[in-house]
Amino acid sequence: MLTAEQRAAYQRDGFVVLPDFASPDACARLRRRAVEIVDAWEPSALRSVFTTNEQTRSSNREFLDSGSGTWCFFEEDALGPDGELTQPKELSINKVGHAQHDLDDEFDGFSRDPRLAEVAADIGLHDPLALQSMYIFKQPRIGGEVSCHQDATFLYTTPITVTGFWFAIEDATLDNGCLWAVPGGHTGPLRQVFKRNDADDPPDADGTVFEQLDTTPLPEPPADVRAPGTSPFVPLEVDAGAMVVLHGLLPHWSGPNRSGTSRHAYSLHCISAAADYPDWNWLQRPADMPLRPL
Repeated sequence: MLTAEQRAAYQRDGFVVLPDFASPDACARLRRRAVEIVDAWEPSALRSVFTTNEQTRSSNREFLDSGSGTWCFFEEDALGPDGELTQPKELSINKVGHAQHDLDDEFDGFSRDPRLAEVAADIGLHDPLALQSMYIFKQPRIGGEVSCHQDATFLYTTPITVTGFWFAIEDATLDNGCLWAVPGGHTGPLRQVFKRNDADDPPDADGTVFEQLDTTPLPEPPADVRAPGTSPFVPLEVDAGAMVVLHGLLPHWSGPNRSGTSRHAYSLHCISAAADYPDWNWLQRPADMPLRPL
């Protein structure tokens, strides 16, 4: 699938962009199905919110159980002080996750395009297993920032094999919160891991903890997305249908969406079947729901 130049770019930069990978029809079908899932979903009183901010992370049981299900998570700015929605549900969801690639026919078909396995082989990901999926809405005006992180922090294997396949379902621009990445940043160390903390007492305490592995700071995102030269990050503005392949150690980030245009995306994370996946990873599945190949 990949040209020699694209393989070299991935090895050098830790990411590669493949324009027009998904057809407009495939993107439209996935978008429609994601909206249907949200429409049919009835939130609990807990109002699960998704955030990658280390200082405010609070992992509830719905989050920790979502590795084997399909759940909707709210944007932080969608809830008022009393926990009630400040706008319609369909405009308040941050993402749907994390197993729809195995539980839903439309997502399963999109995620198991035979070309994905070919791309995985081209970049050296052998015997890829589909581990986690997210449909990300990046809602107009309230779409939240995804802080700078490395995917291996959240989906750790020995050796590190997690690879992200990120699809633009709608155009991703500077205005609506496109991805940003640090070329070559994957050659640095893994800074931390995100672990289950099942020994918490009382049992309703935060069920996860970050464990520091390396004190090298992650790169700082640009203070102004209109001045990208002030940061080592480069913007990945792509049209709908593009796929971005992300190395598990690559620092990447996306800013908030304060525009009036959504930025729908679909992200599929895969690992090698030959790698060890520790039982302290936050995302776990029951024994009767094994990971399936691409």
